[in-house]
Amino acid sequence: MNESETRAELIDPKLKNCGWGVVEDSKILREYNITAGKIQTGGGRSKKLTADYVLVYKGIKLAIVEAKSADLEVGEGVAQAKQYADKLQLQTTYSTNGKEIYSICLKTGEEGIVTNYLTPDELWNKTFSEQNEWRDKFASIPEDEHFGKRFYQEIAINNALEAVAQGKQRIL
Repeated sequence: MNESETRAELIDPKLKNCGWGVVEDSKILREYNITAGKIQTGGGRSKKLTADYVLVYKGIKLAIVEAKSADLEVGEGVAQAKQYADKLQLQTTYSTNGKEIYSICLKTGEEGIVTNYLTPDELWNKTFSEQNEWRDKFASIPEDEHFGKRFYQEIAINNALEAVAQGKQRIL
């Protein structure tokens, strides 16, 4: 079974069973381009960084899922999953071959095989352990998806909004 078959037959149904793309305000971004690739000498670009799945809830990217063929070991995508989550400054990432799911928390360093993905609410509560009224208000503002923000611009916006939500007086 190749990677695209694994995604369609094994990974997509598991994500759906966990509420991704089903629960209101949750969505799955497939083949998400993180970067367009570094500009090289001569004007060409290096290879793009593309995540197989990005899990989004309330307009905020919360996790990466790196998919590999069912014929490969679950650990084959761990390095990529960590790289993509680090680039997007996300706490949670997964590597999967459809049969097993390897979960990684970049905040605590906790890693291991899990039976399922976290639901949108579980992942939201894990990412934002302290509930905040302002964060919820900011998350309810619809995002203009036609505005092509780069990953680092989105990180800066999210960090500024989080600082406001936490009542910080200085934001840089």
